[in-house]
Amino acid sequence: MNKEQLVDSARKIMERAYAPYSKFPVGAALLLKDETVINGVNVENVSFGATNCAERTAIFTAIANGYQKGDFKAIAVAGDTEEYLPPCSICRQVLAEFCSPEMPVYLTNEKNEILELTLRELLPYAFTDLEM
Repeated sequence: MNKEQLVDSARKIMERAYAPYSKFPVGAALLLKDETVINGVNVENVSFGATNCAERTAIFTAIANGYQKGDFKAIAVAGDTEEYLPPCSICRQVLAEFCSPEMPVYLTNEKNEILELTLRELLPYAFTDLEM
């Protein structure tokens, strides 16, 4: 799967986001090493601390489906924003837990432009278990 297809998957899943408070749907598409794609959306709660981001939804779903640390190949994040939409700091830390620092991260915007980074570029001083 190429990056455009992964971004398209993230954009399509945005429609399923549960964002009644912020009105800000986000979609994520996580590509696994076996070429499986697991999608995630943000799921809000009136108690905002209980909200879960699209990136973590995708990662946690992959783990629940039996995938493990190191099984992640790339992630795309999509939102209808003027600028590229990066993961929040909590999601960046979760990505650092499960993914290689060299894993591609594709950010997009409302114009469908794609910014390609590595996880290391997105989170240069990640707090890790030092086994990465």
